[in-house]
Amino acid sequence: MKRQDFYYDLPEELIAQDPLEDRSSSRLLVLDKETGATSHHIFKEITGYLKEGDCLVINDTKVIPARLIGAKEGTGAKIEILLLKRKENNIWETLVKPGKKAKVGTRIVFGEGLLVGEVVGIVEEGNRLVKFEYEGIFEEILDQLGQMPLPPYITHQLEDKNRYQTVYAKHTGSAAAPTAGLHFTPELLKEIEEKGIDIVVLDMALLDTREGKDLTGTLIADLVLQLLSYVAQTERENIRQRQKEGIQAAKRKGVQFGRPKIPVPDQFNELRQQWKNQEISSRQAASQLGVSHETFLRWCKRQA
Repeated sequence: MKRQDFYYDLPEELIAQDPLEDRSSSRLLVLDKETGATSHHIFKEITGYLKEGDCLVINDTKVIPARLIGAKEGTGAKIEILLLKRKENNIWETLVKPGKKAKVGTRIVFGEGLLVGEVVGIVEEGNRLVKFEYEGIFEEILDQLGQMPLPPYITHQLEDKNRYQTVYAKHTGSAAAPTAGLHFTPELLKEIEEKGIDIVVLDMALLDTREGKDLTGTLIADLVLQLLSYVAQTERENIRQRQKEGIQAAKRKGVQFGRPKIPVPDQFNELRQQWKNQEISSRQAASQLGVSHETFLRWCKRQA
């Protein structure tokens, strides 16, 4: 078996760049394990494929904005960090790109100095141990400076980071979203429960509908499920408010957020037309312009 055996064509125009307002209206692909046939549905129709006695296990992990883009102290070279695992209070195991620029002792500056990281070690597979220096609360600084670790084929930046969280997200710590759960809504979970399908959070005994099938047990599970959704929504609103206040305070100090905009080259329109006429690919056009593929597509969307 070779790596190219797993290659497949993913047309750019079929990639959903932005989430739907109604989570449960996303598409659902169903595979019949008996016949191998596939059919297309809407996610909320998943209740038709669950039956009484089934068990739905949910992951209440909350995704952190684990992608940080900074500059190497002294040279200004761009360095990207993905937080993987907290080893100690201020030390994280990370993926660093490009790794060759992140030797032990390298210092990386984020947000004009709001956050500074120093590479203090290298572990298995080349992952870097980074010790962070900051004033205040790390999670709040991360909310200001960090980005959600989106897949490489998603080129749009999320306007609302919380759309990358499940409605029942509670425990902070995941570097990637539990994507199978992103499309559940409180209403859909309630409908699933009413159908006699058990819902379990492994580390939360109160929300285990396999236990306590009497009226009291059902009432407790309902309350806990509603409370999880309420707490998650309230915390998202609090985070947005703290983030807004933090950004305003940073701007008052003269901090500039985001990377400087790349000027559109003069030959862009000509290459864009060639791409639209299918004379060249979008990647070839980006290469000739000396920009990333994502930047070229973003410019094209602005011109549309």
